[in-house]
Amino acid sequence: MKWAVISVTEKAVKKAMEVAKKIDCDIYTLPKYSVEGTIQLRDGFRKGVVKIFSEYKTLLFIMASGIVVRTIAPLIKSKDLDPGVLVMDEEGNFVTSLLSGHLGGANSACQRIADVIGAIPVISTASDVSGSTAVDTIAMSIKGKMDSLENAKHVTSLIVGGEKVNLKLPDNVTLSEENSAGVIVLSNRKKVKISQIIPQNIVVGIGCRRGTSKESIIEAVEKAMDKANLHVDSIRKFATVDLKGDEAGLLEAVKYYGRELTVIPREKIVPIEDNFEGSDFVKKSIGVKSVSAPCAILASESKGKFITEKMRHDGITLSIYEEEIRRDG
Repeated sequence: MKWAVISVTEKAVKKAMEVAKKIDCDIYTLPKYSVEGTIQLRDGFRKGVVKIFSEYKTLLFIMASGIVVRTIAPLIKSKDLDPGVLVMDEEGNFVTSLLSGHLGGANSACQRIADVIGAIPVISTASDVSGSTAVDTIAMSIKGKMDSLENAKHVTSLIVGGEKVNLKLPDNVTLSEENSAGVIVLSNRKKVKISQIIPQNIVVGIGCRRGTSKESIIEAVEKAMDKANLHVDSIRKFATVDLKGDEAGLLEAVKYYGRELTVIPREKIVPIEDNFEGSDFVKKSIGVKSVSAPCAILASESKGKFITEKMRHDGITLSIYEEEIRRDG
């Protein structure tokens, strides 16, 4: 994803152009310093930053940190929503990770820009300084979602403080360093702080009758996830057959969960339909024997297994496919 590089002096624009040779980015500057390849901040610096702040994953400001802090302060929401913000001086001597170091990726971006520009990276988050790993860093590396930022903060503080914190892994999680068959947790603590990371690795395949309501589909999804003891936040996407791609109730239910709907063409289902429980009646009606299970596996992007191959509820069929989790790096 493109970075936004913001510069408000002639010298800073030249440095931004150097950055653009190494990193895919949009360069913003004031009209009087605009050159070919830059985007003008026609409404001024502050209003321009307000406009683009949430449009980029990473923002690099080439200017004094004070003006950046005062400008972005009213825009800051939370560490799981804010973009990564970096500040670099005009000479390119130092680049500082200013905001959202872990979840926003500012720390890794800081190291990256330092490497390509030859600057000194300045990263001040406690876990990085101490050489330890924060909970949100683990969450980001497996593209997971934390149940509570507050819990994550408490557990990270234990790690930074030198306390031993156990990492419990389900058997479908593989680390690049080792493949653990089990974990034993031994503690004499009366209270143990726990931070849950919810991997978004569930694909839900859905088939339904024409005209099925949003409420019915949500009820079926909740029932299926509860029965499988799965958190709804672990759903990465939904999938259905092309005939149901415009089904209003299904589209509304997917929107309710804030996920995407992958539509699978029937011709892709036919070669694998015999691998799943199917119906000759459904085959005559829509051209394939089964919908939810093949759609779920075809929409997946990694190896995995079915938690629920088919569950029926009020004219709705659901299949829950769990993708294997691999930690990056």
